[in-house]
Amino acid sequence: MHTQSVESPPRPPAERGTARWAGGLALCSVLLLALVAVRWYPLMTLDGDIAETTHRWAVDESGVTHAFRILTDWVWDPWTMRILAATVAIWLVWRRAARWTAVWLVATCALATLIQQTLKAVVDRPRPVWPDPVDSAHYAAFPSGHAMTATVVCGLMLWLLHHYGAERALRRTAAAVAAISVAGVGLTRVWLGVHWATDVVGGWLLGALVVVLAVRVHARRQS
Repeated sequence: MHTQSVESPPRPPAERGTARWAGGLALCSVLLLALVAVRWYPLMTLDGDIAETTHRWAVDESGVTHAFRILTDWVWDPWTMRILAATVAIWLVWRRAARWTAVWLVATCALATLIQQTLKAVVDRPRPVWPDPVDSAHYAAFPSGHAMTATVVCGLMLWLLHHYGAERALRRTAAAVAAISVAGVGLTRVWLGVHWATDVVGGWLLGALVVVLAVRVHARRQS
């Protein structure tokens, strides 16, 4: 007797789009990680040229450099971002009774930190060294913790605003602030001579990948 095959239902367009984004970001992240790990000469040369140029500007423009140090050490510091995420998690529990979402938010930020620190240890890329440094930083260079943390936290905040139906004006304002923060923190890290440009790009890519995967996990949990 012939048994008719039963095909699994097609995935929703949103889920397919998320999968494509995750795949693209993962591919770009792995490719950049591999090129940095093997010290691919053209990429290292580009990093060096950018670093030398921006460091020269940082030494010449002391006022801008001072402002960037305040922004990177206080406004866009990873701990500032984590405190923001923790505050939102508390709000989710207190005002929305969304305990699972609050745990999801905190766990995602913690996972991003773990990934970042693990990659720093594995790749062990030296930071730029200058005879006249304008700032200093600890641990290895790749990926940029500031860039990755800002991308993860800002991305999750924007998604939560959309998820809970915030007003359009608020979402647009938040998107502008997030874009300035994510781009700005990357600029400050290169300007201050504590990261190579590819460290920042790596942080952006990995942070975006974490956000996309976290959103997919949340959507599956809620479905």
